[in-house]
Amino acid sequence: MFDLGRSILASAERSPHALAIVDGDTRLTYAQWLERIRRLVGALDGFGLRPGDRIATALQNTWEMATIHWACQLAGIAVVPLNWRVKADELDYCLPDAEARLLVFQDVSAEAVGASPAALALPRVAVGDAPGGSHAFADLLSGPPAPPVSRATAEHASLFLYTSGTTGKPKGVPRRHRAERAAAVAHVAQNCYRRGERTLGVMPLYHTMGVRSLLAMALIDGCFVGLPRFDTARALELIAAERLTCLYLVPTLYHDLLADPRFSATDLSSVRKLGFAGASMTDGLLKRLDAAFKPELFVNHYGSSEIYTFTIDQNAPAKPGSAGKAALNQRIRVVRLATPDPDALAAPGEEGQIVADLTGDESFEGYWKRPDADAKALRGGWYFTGDTGFLDADGDLFVTGRVDDMIITGGENVSPVEIESVLSLHAGVLEVAIAGLPDERWGQRVVAFVKRAGDVEASTLDEHCRASGLANFKRPREYVFLDEIPKSPVGKILRRKLQAGEFQTERLPAGS
Repeated sequence: MFDLGRSILASAERSPHALAIVDGDTRLTYAQWLERIRRLVGALDGFGLRPGDRIATALQNTWEMATIHWACQLAGIAVVPLNWRVKADELDYCLPDAEARLLVFQDVSAEAVGASPAALALPRVAVGDAPGGSHAFADLLSGPPAPPVSRATAEHASLFLYTSGTTGKPKGVPRRHRAERAAAVAHVAQNCYRRGERTLGVMPLYHTMGVRSLLAMALIDGCFVGLPRFDTARALELIAAERLTCLYLVPTLYHDLLADPRFSATDLSSVRKLGFAGASMTDGLLKRLDAAFKPELFVNHYGSSEIYTFTIDQNAPAKPGSAGKAALNQRIRVVRLATPDPDALAAPGEEGQIVADLTGDESFEGYWKRPDADAKALRGGWYFTGDTGFLDADGDLFVTGRVDDMIITGGENVSPVEIESVLSLHAGVLEVAIAGLPDERWGQRVVAFVKRAGDVEASTLDEHCRASGLANFKRPREYVFLDEIPKSPVGKILRRKLQAGEFQTERLPAGS
C-alpha cells in the first residue's frame, strides 16, 4: 500500500507544473513545493531525526505548516500538530507525552513556548521573526534536498492528534499512514472531487478536517489555498480571486460567511461543492447555504479524530439533520444508552449511543499511553463515540448530540440539537445553543442561549416553538440573549461554558 510520502512524490511526478499551494504572496507548483519539502527533510536529518520519531508544531495554516506536514510524511516522522493558541502548561503535558524531539512555532505561540520548561528543553525552530527559537525555519531550507525517496511505510505513524481535552487531560490519537491515506482517498471519493480542485485551507492543520483537506488536494493534484486564521472578508476575497471550487468547513464558519455584508457582492460561481463536519448544521443555515451557493453537491460528513469517517450524506438539504449512511470504510450502529454491549441495538427511532467498527480502514488502534481511555471507548471491536443519535425508518443516521450534553428534565431525555434546529428557522435568530441548567424541581431545565438577528423577544420564540410541534417538555423554559455564543477554536459550541455561566449577556438589546 502507498504511504503518504510516496503520495506526494506521485503528485509532483504527475503534475509538476500544477499550482499546489497558495499562502499570501507564496505560490508554489508541485515541483517547487517538493523541492522545499525535500530540503526540509534534509534539515530534519541534520537534527538526527529518524523514521518513527515525532516533531511538534504550534503553527497557523501557513505554507510552512503544510510543508512540515508533508516533509514528515516523506521522512517517516510523525507530526504532532498542536493548537497555535496552546498554553505553556499544555505544552508541558503534550510535548513529553508525545515524546517530541523538536518543536516548530511562530509569533502567536512564542509566549507559551518561552514559558514552557518542556519546550525550552527541545530544539526550537522559529518561523518568521518569532523570538525564542534555537534555529530559524528559513535556514532549514538553505541546505541540500534529501533524495526523492519515501522513508515511510504504510505502518509508520503519520500523525498524532490531541483531542480538545474538555474533561481532563487531552488524549493523543496516533494514526498510521495507511489510515490517513485511506481517509484522504475516501474524502476524495465521497466529496466527488475531480483533478485540480481548489479548496480553502482554513480548518486548522491540528484538526482532522484541516489535515484531510491538505491530503485530499495533493491526491488529486489540486490546490490548497491557505488562510492562517479565519477572517470572513479575506475568505470571501480568496474564494473569488482563486476561483475556489470546494469548501469544507464547520457550520459556524459558513454562518459567518453568510453574515458578512460583502457576501452578496462576492463572485461565488466557482464553488460547486460544499461539505461540512464538526457539528450538526441547523435547518435554517442549511437552507440559506443551499439557496446562496446552489451547489451541485452538499455533503454532511460525520466523523472524528479517532476514525475519520462514520457516515456521509451527499445531499444534505434533501433530509435536513440527516448524517446519512455509513461511509465507504465503515459500519455503524446505534446501541441503547448506558450499555457497554455493541450488540445491544436500539430500535429504529430510539435514541442511543453511536458506535463504529474499529476494523475500518480509517480507524486508529487506541489512544497513546491511555489504557483508561481505551477501556471506556473501545469495546468488542467497536468504538463508542460518545455521540447520541438514532436511525430513522430509511436507515439514515441522525446525530442528536453528546452523551454528556443530553438534558434530562423531569425524567425525559431531551436533545439540544432538535430544539436548536427548530429555533434556527425563526428569522429573529442568528445563532442558538441549548443547554440544561440545574433545576430543583425538574433536575434540569431547558435553556436557550440566543444571538438575535433582530428585535425578537422570548415570548415570540416560545410561540414559535409551540407552533412548530415541538413536544411541550422540550420547549425552553428560559431564554438568554448573548452577543456571542462561546465556541471552540474550530467553531464547536461550548455547552459546558453555558452550563458554568461563562458567558456575557447581550450588552444592548437588538435594534436599540
